Amino acid sequence: MPEKKKIDIFENELVPKHEILNEGEKNKLLEKLNISSKQLPKILASDPAVKMIGAKKGDIIKITRRSQTAGTYYYYRLVI
Repeated sequence: MPEKKKIDIFENELVPKHEILNEGEKNKLLEKLNISSKQLPKILASDPAVKMIGAKKGDIIKITRRSQTAGTYYYYRLVI
């Protein structure tokens, strides 16, 4: 049986940039928003983008999106 070729989903222009926040960035974000990490919207550890970047449960993901009308904006998700 031929070996399956891995696909890099981030090569698709419709998939936004995902990155894991380090501890300092995480603390700064939570302090700025005055919330706990459990109050952030969730994203599953089984999500293909989360798997590709190597995030694990408890990590906070920064998702960078671009819009013609709104410019660049960020979403934050807690990996569960």
